[in-house]
Amino acid sequence: MRRSLSVSELSPGEFAARLDQLISVYAAAMRPPAELLPGRRSIMAGHARNPGFRALAVTDDGSGAPAAFGYGFRGTHGQWWHDTVRRALTASRGAAVAADWLDDSFEVAELHVAPAHQGQGTGADILLRLSSGRPERTALLSTRDADTPARRLYRGTGFVDLLTEFNFFPSGEPPYAVMGAELPLRTRSPWPRSPGPLSPRPSR
Repeated sequence: MRRSLSVSELSPGEFAARLDQLISVYAAAMRPPAELLPGRRSIMAGHARNPGFRALAVTDDGSGAPAAFGYGFRGTHGQWWHDTVRRALTASRGAAVAADWLDDSFEVAELHVAPAHQGQGTGADILLRLSSGRPERTALLSTRDADTPARRLYRGTGFVDLLTEFNFFPSGEPPYAVMGAELPLRTRSPWPRSPGPLSPRPSR
């Protein structure tokens, strides 16, 4: 049975105040090694200071527990992910293509749904709400380069592959796909269910 959920938009200050709750959702969805969580928390806190920051939190109305969250911000020079993608896209497709996608972009940094709330359309709803009404021309994100529910969700809302088999780190991690879409996103997705754990966008 679908649970009743409430969605709220968080200011940067509210986001910072609720970081422990949001990290609990991230941990439940992604199951990272516990020693990585302080670093992830620090990265997320830093993201709240980026221009155009927007964050959404989803709460279970019955228990009051956090159920999901997502956030993003305007991409600009000097941000690690933005600059890494620009260099790679320039090398593979040219400076004009890189500029077309990145010069006026909204970057979806994190999107996670707790296991108990997956399969209810929550992930798609967050993505569409996050990008709705944005002033930027494009949206960008990265996800595992595989035929996953998350990848199909993104394609269903208009994202296309910009880079594939891409490694952000020389650590032997599975490769990523960097995806982009023109805004506004499609409001109907052929993937009607929320995906499982969504891969975090690599960030430093």
